[in-house]
Amino acid sequence: MSHLDDMLNEVNDMENSIVLKTDDGEELRLYVLEQTQINGESYLLAADSKDEDGECYLLRDTSGPEDPEASYEFVDEDGELEYMSRIFEELMGDLGVAIEK
Repeated sequence: MSHLDDMLNEVNDMENSIVLKTDDGEELRLYVLEQTQINGESYLLAADSKDEDGECYLLRDTSGPEDPEASYEFVDEDGELEYMSRIFEELMGDLGVAIEK
């Protein structure tokens, strides 16, 4: 791969990822696999690895329309987590992606 290809891949990774701050102040980069909107709420399915099996997370966009940047929180309520897992499993099923709960 050329240096230009490496730079383009890096830019693409940045555009398809989000960075969250953990409770202890560390940065966690997640790669967005899919997004959807249900009942006016925006959700993301994101993984901590872009190239191999990794941990997947469901995130809800908590930002308002006037906010300059999106703000996300982890979906952790059991009913919502189960429902959104099924939605993303359907969306990703055509790609052969299985979501383990």
